[in-house]
Amino acid sequence: MCGITGAYSFKGSINPDLIRRMTDPLRHRGPDDEGFLAVDSTSGKVVSLTGIDSKTYGQRIEDFNGSANLFLGHRRLSIIDLSPSGHQPMSNEDGTLWIVHNGEVYNYLEIRKELESLGHDFRSRTDTEVILHAYEEWGVDCLSHFNGMWAFAILDLKKKRFFCSRDRAGVKPFYYLYDGKRFCFASEIKALLQIDDFCVEPNEQIVADYLFSGLLDHTHETFFKNIYQLRPGENLLVEADKLAVQTYWDIEVKEVRFPRDSDYTERFYELLEDSIRLRLRTEVPIGSCLSGGLDSSSIVCLANRLMFDGQNIDPKLVGERQKTFSSCFDDPAYDERKFIELVTHQTGAEKNYVFPKAENLLKDLSMLIWQQEEPFGSTSIYAQWNVMRLAKERQVTVLLDGQGGDELLAGYLPSFYYLFRQARKDFDIGLLMREGKGFLKHHKNLTRRLFHKTIAAIVPKRLRTFFPGLDRDGGGWAEEGFRKNYYRSFSWPRKFEHELNNYLYHAFRFTVLPGLLHYEDRNSMAFSLEARLPFLDYRLVEFSFSLPAHLKMDGGVTKVILREAMKGTLPERIRNRMDKIGFVTPEADWFKTTLRDHIREIFNSKSFSERGIFNIANVHKAFQDHCNEKVDNHSMIWRCVNLELWLRTFVDKNPSSQGWRNSGN
Repeated sequence: MCGITGAYSFKGSINPDLIRRMTDPLRHRGPDDEGFLAVDSTSGKVVSLTGIDSKTYGQRIEDFNGSANLFLGHRRLSIIDLSPSGHQPMSNEDGTLWIVHNGEVYNYLEIRKELESLGHDFRSRTDTEVILHAYEEWGVDCLSHFNGMWAFAILDLKKKRFFCSRDRAGVKPFYYLYDGKRFCFASEIKALLQIDDFCVEPNEQIVADYLFSGLLDHTHETFFKNIYQLRPGENLLVEADKLAVQTYWDIEVKEVRFPRDSDYTERFYELLEDSIRLRLRTEVPIGSCLSGGLDSSSIVCLANRLMFDGQNIDPKLVGERQKTFSSCFDDPAYDERKFIELVTHQTGAEKNYVFPKAENLLKDLSMLIWQQEEPFGSTSIYAQWNVMRLAKERQVTVLLDGQGGDELLAGYLPSFYYLFRQARKDFDIGLLMREGKGFLKHHKNLTRRLFHKTIAAIVPKRLRTFFPGLDRDGGGWAEEGFRKNYYRSFSWPRKFEHELNNYLYHAFRFTVLPGLLHYEDRNSMAFSLEARLPFLDYRLVEFSFSLPAHLKMDGGVTKVILREAMKGTLPERIRNRMDKIGFVTPEADWFKTTLRDHIREIFNSKSFSERGIFNIANVHKAFQDHCNEKVDNHSMIWRCVNLELWLRTFVDKNPSSQGWRNSGN
């Protein structure tokens, strides 16, 4: 796990200080090593350079005074092959290919063996060198061989091109800017903000999508105007000074047919277990996040078997017991210890607890916003932040986590709406009645929320005027001119016949998972940790989308196939639990109490009132209503607060910014 940077000028030379300034802010992503490459694409001269944290000897980048129009930078977090052999930028034998890589290709040992049979020689034990040789052997088709998470850039000097790629699920980030004169990229946006003549301006449309719909990481655009990202499963080619983005992977419509449900369950178990086995490949200490929910508990229990069977990992990297890390609260409404301790008791795992507090959030908020780089959905991100910090304090470097299970297996409440919509589409009254009865049995506390959303799911649009409030968009929080200019609704791709699969596809590719992976990457990397996500193994993803709907939801029960697969592995109380908490915070309560005065100060500030974004009177009224417990407005309160603090951090304080006041009044 690392930080990568690059700068390529099509028109002239680059000051080497630029790549150093771009790479320095990424030190937290890779504190173990540092390296650079300078290239004069006209003469073909290539020079390897070192930095202050480099573990290899060579010319320092501060002393480089040659001519170069292309630079690569790298910060290394050593996970596999801890020796200097893993130094990057890394080249092939003849120096015609160079790579900077962030992530892990978990099946690198199998690919390496295949490449060795084809005549390739290796100088290191890294997965990065495997990527380089795989590209040398198979070109851009090498990606079909990889199982893992990655963001990399390969400089191909023979073909005079950049080949850049982001992994299928988008676990690792890749940001870039391209203006016809230059191409620059980085693992984090803050690196690109170091470019001398780059003017930092908010992207009004993405700001609006966040404010009105709570969306982020849903398009190629970012909150920063003119900074873009590769989306999951995409490649980028820069050739002859032209940039082209292509999709190399997507979830396809296909159905796997087995004669019995038990056959699906057995296959699911095999894939999940093998995914965890591959993600135990490390040469540094490893642990697991544990929320007490179905997904993380399944990973901890399965990993525990694999960690101590003597075949998959050096026991010294685990310790006498698997280390688990959890966020807990004194308030039982948000506390999961009763479930966490069922898992730690059964597995013998070591439990490590952290207790996030509102007063500590105030202290950490500026750093949290700086690390996340873009506004985020709720203060639940702070719970995960604390878990990552605790793992670092316990000297763990790799963490397994359960991200992705909800998007694959219908773990979210809206899954019911789309199942009901499919029943309406099929005129299947029996399914509606069966699932409605099951929901009432297993989710009584959510019945009121479900009713409103179910009406929205099953009532045709032409009849929605008879049901006031179905199409709320949060527009009352925004200044009317801003809303008029930038509010938009989304029509996501419809790939599947079944409405449930379409919803899960949208959640996986556009609306939910991309944001969660953004948080996971920034929170883990803030503490130089590598987070590994077994549910996002592409084999498991493709298999899950091929399943019949009843193996995801049946009789008001979600994640049916996972529950069946975990019989005898999970404690029964967890396997059969229907509620869902995860790493959350008592945000709604915090806003009424500890954070109340701080939020009021933000809403009363001159900068907030002059943004041209917010309807000040409506924001104040909604906040007061929330504090008086008339209505729960915590979600929109946080969006307004977070957006304002983000603007102060990245726009108002940036000397290249012209300041920003919306002109839509």
